[in-house]
Amino acid sequence: MSMRIVLMGPPGAGKGTQAKRLVDKFGFVHLSSGDIFRAEKAGGSDLGRKLAEYMNAGKLVPDDVVVEMMAKAITAADSRGAGLMLDGFPRTVPQAEALDKQLSAAGKPLDGVVVITCDDEPIVSRITGRRSCPKCGRVYHVKYMPPKNDKMCDDCAGTKLVQRLDDKEEVVRDRLKAYYGQTQPVVGYYRESGKVKVVEVDGNGSPDSVTASLAEAVGALG
Repeated sequence: MSMRIVLMGPPGAGKGTQAKRLVDKFGFVHLSSGDIFRAEKAGGSDLGRKLAEYMNAGKLVPDDVVVEMMAKAITAADSRGAGLMLDGFPRTVPQAEALDKQLSAAGKPLDGVVVITCDDEPIVSRITGRRSCPKCGRVYHVKYMPPKNDKMCDDCAGTKLVQRLDDKEEVVRDRLKAYYGQTQPVVGYYRESGKVKVVEVDGNGSPDSVTASLAEAVGALG
C-alpha cells in the first residue's frame, strides 16, 4: 500500500506492537524517529554530528534539526515506492507544521493520521507492571506474563527481576502529561488543517482486536 501515514498514541498504548503488525500486513517502511536519530548520529554526517552535540549535552534537539532529519529519511524511503509509516514523529505542532511544508514542497504530503487511544489507568497498569531480568534482558509482567518463580527470572537462576526507573508510576504519569500537553495537540492540528484524514482506534481491547481495527482504519485511508 503506497501511502504516507503517521501512527500516534500515548506511551503504553501498544503502539510499538501495533506498528510492527501494520508493517507486516501492509508492507510499510517503518520510520521510527528513535531509530533514525541513532542511525544518523552513528553515520557521522554533518546532520548527525549536530544531533550528537545536543544529545551528548543532554539538551532537547531543536525542531528544525529534527524536521530536517526526518524529512531526509522520508524522502529517501519514499523513493523505494512502498508506503511509509511515521512513528514517534511529529511530537509537537511546530514539528507538524514544518514537516507539512517540507513534504508539500517535495510533492509528498501525508495521507493520514492514525491515533491509538487508551485510558490512562490501563496504560499505567501495563507499564508499571513490567519487570525485566538485569542479566538476560527478558521482560515479564506481574499480571499478564509473570515469571514461574515470584520475582525471579525463569532463565537465569537466582537473578531477581527489576523495575526500570522509567516504568515507575510517577514517571509514567509524567510521560502521559507530556503526551497530552505536547503531542495530542498535533492531532487537533491535523484535524483543523483538513488536509489529511484523521482516524482514531480504541486501544483498550486485546492486541488482536486493536490490530483488526487498525487494519480496517488504514485500509479506509487508501
